[in-house]
Amino acid sequence: MSHAPPLGALLRRYSAGSALTCDPVDQGLLNRGYRLCTTRGRYFLKHHFDPETAAPEAIARQHRATQRLADLGVPVAPPLPAHDGRTVAVVGGHAYALHPWIDGRHRHGAQLSTAQCGRLGALLGVVHASLERVMSTGRAAPAHRAAPASSLAADPEVTFTVIDDLLARVRRHRPADSFDELARHRLLERRTLLEQHVARRPPHGGPVGWVHGDFHPFNLLYRGDAPAAIVDWDRLGVKPRAEEAVRAAAIFFVRPAGALDLPKVRAYARAYRRTAGATPSELAAAVHRVWWERLNDFWMLRWHYERGDTRADPQFPAASALVVWWTREYDAVCDAFAG
Repeated sequence: MSHAPPLGALLRRYSAGSALTCDPVDQGLLNRGYRLCTTRGRYFLKHHFDPETAAPEAIARQHRATQRLADLGVPVAPPLPAHDGRTVAVVGGHAYALHPWIDGRHRHGAQLSTAQCGRLGALLGVVHASLERVMSTGRAAPAHRAAPASSLAADPEVTFTVIDDLLARVRRHRPADSFDELARHRLLERRTLLEQHVARRPPHGGPVGWVHGDFHPFNLLYRGDAPAAIVDWDRLGVKPRAEEAVRAAAIFFVRPAGALDLPKVRAYARAYRRTAGATPSELAAAVHRVWWERLNDFWMLRWHYERGDTRADPQFPAASALVVWWTREYDAVCDAFAG
C-alpha cells in the first residue's frame, strides 16, 4: 500500500492516544485498512478508497446502520466517534474511520460444521430482517418492493461481445502463461454454455430490501466457533435479498474443484429462510438469477486483462469451474436452497 495514513492529524480528532505501530491489513480488494496500535489500545483504521462508496455522507449512513444493528445485538463493529461526534474523518481529501480492533479469524465453509453453516445462514437472515427495521425511516426503500429496471438480467448479446474481446486480449498477451491457457479454455466453454442456455434469461430481479451487499468469508470474523463481527458495509444498499444469500453461499461453500458443498448449503439455506422470512420459491428464483449472473460475468478476467489487476486471479479457477458445475447440477442446487 503506497498511501500512508496521516496518523497525527487523524488521532488528534479522537481520544485514541498516540500511534505506536500501524500495519497494513492485506485482505480485501477495494479498500485500505490498517491495524493500529496506540497508547490507548488497538484499532482498525479504514481508508475508504473505493470511489464508488467513499462519499462521506454514504459512509456516515453505513455507520448509522451498523450502530443501530449493534443496538439490536447483531455482531458488528461500529466506528468510534471523534471529538466532534462524527464517525467520518476527512483529511487531505481522503475519508477515514476508526473502529475497535476485533480479534478473530476468517473461516471458509470447509472450516464450518453443518450446524455452524446453519448458524451462518441464520445470521444473514437476521441481518436482512434487522436492516428492514433499522433502515425503515426516511428515504429507505421498503423490503419486498419490486426490483427496479436496473436489476434486469445480463443481456447475452453483450456477453458474447465481452467474450470475443477477452479472447482477443488473451491471444495478444505475451508471454503466454498458464493463466492465459485457463482463461481461453473457460471463455470458449462459457460461450458454448451461453449459446445452449440463451433462452433461460430471467425477466427481472426479485423482491428487494436492505442488504449488506458484500457478505463473504473475508467480511466475517469468528472468535472461536461464534461469529464476532460482520465488517465492511461499503455496499449497503437496496437489492434483491435472496440473491445476496445465494451469492454468499456460492463463495462460502465452493470447493476448490468448483462444486458446491450441497449438504452445507441446505443447512445454511433452511436457517436463512427461517430467520429472513423468505419462501422456498423466492430462493429458487434467486438461484436462477445468480446462476445466470455467473454465466454472464467475467469480472475477474476483466480485472486481469483490461486493468492489469491480478488480485482476483487466485479465485478464478474455482469460480470459473463453479459455473460449469452449477449448470450441470442446476436442479440439485435449486433443491439445496429451496428444499
